Amino acid sequence: MLIRREVPSDRSTVRALTVASSFKPHEEEPAELRLRDALRLGADWIPALSLVAEDRDGAIVGQAVCTWGRIGAVAVPNISLLGVLPDRRRRGTGTALVHASLAAADALDAAAVVVLGDPGFYGRFGFRPSTDVGIIGEEPAWGDFFQVRTLAAYDVSLRGEFAHPEPFGSA
Repeated sequence: MLIRREVPSDRSTVRALTVASSFKPHEEEPAELRLRDALRLGADWIPALSLVAEDRDGAIVGQAVCTWGRIGAVAVPNISLLGVLPDRRRRGTGTALVHASLAAADALDAAAVVVLGDPGFYGRFGFRPSTDVGIIGEEPAWGDFFQVRTLAAYDVSLRGEFAHPEPFGSA
């Protein structure tokens, strides 16, 4: 498997993957696709953290997208979308994409990465409830599903409410 940055020629394949890996793939335009399209048009899209996973034959089988959110004035990457083709799940693709996203965010000197997702999955990568480090999600009901993974540039003074980029409220 190869993890690499998404390039413009990948867009139609990644759109199809987004639909196939969505929670409701039979919808004409799943929420994940609307979110991805809206995020791509915004200033908070991080091209260096828009990754794809290729299998041995060069087929794109997974994707990860990070966008900038904010804790006060500090920009912090958010794993906005993570998707793997249904017939390729449970083979390490999602794991490889998360590891690559964390490494790339660390290389960008990000202090942390946040995610809204399953603690059972993301906990394996060092994510923990955001409240453990004084970061609050936008919705209290998220509880332990809103998580943070601190990186090398993290400073304990980074505290406060995390704000997602605008498309999250409208997608």
